[in-house]
Amino acid sequence: MFPLGAVLLPGEDLPLRIFEPRYRTMIEQCLATDGRFGVVLIERGSEVGGGDVRSDVGTVAQIDRYVRKAGGEFTLVCRGTDRVRVLRWLPDDPYPLAEAESWPDEVQPAVDLIPLLGKRDEIERLAAKLARSEGVRPRPWPRLTLPEDPVERSYHLARALPLADADRHRALAAPGPADRVRMLTDALDDVIATLRFRLQ
Repeated sequence: MFPLGAVLLPGEDLPLRIFEPRYRTMIEQCLATDGRFGVVLIERGSEVGGGDVRSDVGTVAQIDRYVRKAGGEFTLVCRGTDRVRVLRWLPDDPYPLAEAESWPDEVQPAVDLIPLLGKRDEIERLAAKLARSEGVRPRPWPRLTLPEDPVERSYHLARALPLADADRHRALAAPGPADRVRMLTDALDDVIATLRFRLQ
């Protein structure tokens, strides 16, 4: 397991620099097997040195490519795949370990995306207005091309929206795609409020 100060969502790329000896050992082990490890959010504490408080919901990271540097450091690019739930943390020996199980999304009824997409448009408009007020040229947001599968679509939205890690983690931990979309829609209210405050 790799506790991080950020959330990895399924379908998302994760670049990493591995320099701590315990994690170098872990990556060596992963490369000798299936190239996979779990990533969880550090709720309190630091990425370096241990002693952190970790979330019990995470994502499997699959190593796509890596470079082993002189001295034993690694640079990796990983891809988030399946969501997992930690059943029990084990002693960090020689690196963080846990018993975990795959946690598929519940099947849920379809949910209306129009409120979420309307708030996203409002955030784009407010962000552009704020940039102009600060003398910066607004950057256009990429166009959303949403997958047909409701689970993939809900994660795609979570990756594409300007959310804090706490909200990204709540999205990861949502039981299913409809709950995730509703949670994301509510989270955008805070983003809109912050932008409006900064524009006052």
